[in-house]
Amino acid sequence: MGLINVHSYYAGQWTAADDGARAIANAVTGEPLAIAGQAALDTQSMVDFARTKGGPALRAMSFHDRARMLKALALELSKFKDELYSLSHTTGATTPDAMIDIDGGIGTMLVYASKGRREMPDGDIYVDGELEMLSRNGTFVGQHVATSLHGVAIHINAFNFPVWGMLEKLAPTLLAGMPAIVKPATATCHVTEQSVRRMIESGILPDGALQLVSGGLGDLLDRLDYQDVVGFTGSAKTALMLRSNPILLEKSVRFVAEQDSLNASVLGPDVTVASPEFDILVKEAVREITAKAGQKCTAIRRIIVPEALLGPLGEAIAEKLGKIRIGDPALETTRMGALASAAQKADVLDKARQIAAECRVLTGDPDAFEVDGADRTKGAFVPPMLFACDDPDTANAVHSVEAFGPVATLMPYRNLAHAGQLMNRGRGSLVASVITHDPAVARTLLIDAGASHGRIYVNNRDSEHEATGHGSPLPHMVHGGPGRAGGGEELGGIRGVMHYMQRTAIQGSPDIISGITGTWIKGAAKPKSSVHPFTRSFDDLAIGDTIEAGPRTVTLEDIETFAHFTGDTFYAHMDEEAAKANPFFPGRVAHGYLLLSFAAGLFVSPDPGPVLANTGLDGLKFMKPVSPSDAISVALTVKRKTRRTDEYGEVRWHVAVLNQDGDDVAEYELHTMNEYG
Repeated sequence: MGLINVHSYYAGQWTAADDGARAIANAVTGEPLAIAGQAALDTQSMVDFARTKGGPALRAMSFHDRARMLKALALELSKFKDELYSLSHTTGATTPDAMIDIDGGIGTMLVYASKGRREMPDGDIYVDGELEMLSRNGTFVGQHVATSLHGVAIHINAFNFPVWGMLEKLAPTLLAGMPAIVKPATATCHVTEQSVRRMIESGILPDGALQLVSGGLGDLLDRLDYQDVVGFTGSAKTALMLRSNPILLEKSVRFVAEQDSLNASVLGPDVTVASPEFDILVKEAVREITAKAGQKCTAIRRIIVPEALLGPLGEAIAEKLGKIRIGDPALETTRMGALASAAQKADVLDKARQIAAECRVLTGDPDAFEVDGADRTKGAFVPPMLFACDDPDTANAVHSVEAFGPVATLMPYRNLAHAGQLMNRGRGSLVASVITHDPAVARTLLIDAGASHGRIYVNNRDSEHEATGHGSPLPHMVHGGPGRAGGGEELGGIRGVMHYMQRTAIQGSPDIISGITGTWIKGAAKPKSSVHPFTRSFDDLAIGDTIEAGPRTVTLEDIETFAHFTGDTFYAHMDEEAAKANPFFPGRVAHGYLLLSFAAGLFVSPDPGPVLANTGLDGLKFMKPVSPSDAISVALTVKRKTRRTDEYGEVRWHVAVLNQDGDDVAEYELHTMNEYG
């Protein structure tokens, strides 16, 4: 089999590696595997193609259209998982390692597809936060919104996750309506290229939405402007070099970095050798040291434990690490494969030597270990290495040198304050874990160390069977960290989408803001119709359509009947003197839930129709008490509409309950599912 020629894909064309190519070796055998790179890239055509083709095509789609596109892409990639697993073996990854990368990336896309449909509108303007009242009478209001940037996102990814690293950035970018140019690390770019090929060949993406650079970037960053975004994952040294680009600085190009991280795991002082949490830490540590051969930005590098448990934990972790089968990742018996390249191996061994200079070696001799099915001297193999640092206060390397491989260091702490200090010696981390059954321990460490960590993962006997693991970033939660970790945030649900959008404050009258956002707000026009809105289909309803109904007089008999029927005999409803003594009530008052029931009786149409179900309400507030003999009316207004399935959509209604003086006594948002017309 000849060398794999890893192509780039830009301006709608696949371009082969040429004289400017760099060689890629098989991580397992050390033999030549592929070439990637071009002597010269037409970077301006890439940027132009993204801006003139990809961007307009994506922005012409709604958030829901883009979410459906993401789901289709994820399902398409799922068809090719086995071939991607096999290709990943050449990078040193076992099949379980490849599943973390490939299945994890596909899963991330599916989460963003779901969140796009559930949490974003079926339109092109995202409403961010609540309405701000900017005037006394409500005729001038403000709203934050977000719209797609009109540039291109440049994604520069690390070697350790050639699929997940791409998809976790690509999903929120495409959902935001922004095209992307992906630049994977050269050592594993052949896996990324195959994933991109499958997505391009599917025909799901519009032209220009996704381009690929296999090899060097050329002068691509010099072509960027203020509408563009750079997302980077890799070393702090490279991040500093990239973010210091004069063009990026001059043009205020957004730069989101996720870089080095000396993540810690802390065992709480409540834990003993007999505690379930002791075994949980051992399991977490072994998994994080060996998964992906320790080549994870979220892997545990420092294990911080009570002084009395340093010896027992060292023995327990070292014993399990000593049983790890190292070998050809294609073998089913292999638990840990090779590092991604010979260069990576050399770097890890150099960093391990620096750490060993101030520590004791508990296990892992890089010159004496067995490898199944491969020659360890030719492949990029290293053993799991565990060190113990008896004096972490005076040590330096363990808190400043990251060996990006299967390397971790145990260290003792005297008390909880000391544990927090050691956590923070990493100078900013992506994640720390706290293994404890005591909420007070978790709370104290959050207060002491939260400012230095992007995520804190707490696990114990109650959560261990469903916890996702110290080193597993989830698309729902922020992935990033302060300081050394880069100061950026990726993922985090819709927060991740916002990196590729511009937040704008809009101000104007309620009619203007309502017209822009597609959401009726209080004070905007309310067209009234003689046709009951519950008899009208989803498509026939317009934002602002309103029905007013009532009045209905609330009697003392109503209040007492409701109290005895429901069992809610709270004194404010049943005892005149006690109610008058309460500063909130003039005397006996109606139950809030009685008012909701009466309001529904006023606006609900009893006949079968396009309203299929009431699925809940949000934002309920009671604003003024209702006394016996007060008369209530209701105004039901179409606030927002969202298509959900092929058969029905969600309608959100603003419900205002008023008394005989026209004062609001209650407000809430009602959700119904309505058939299409």
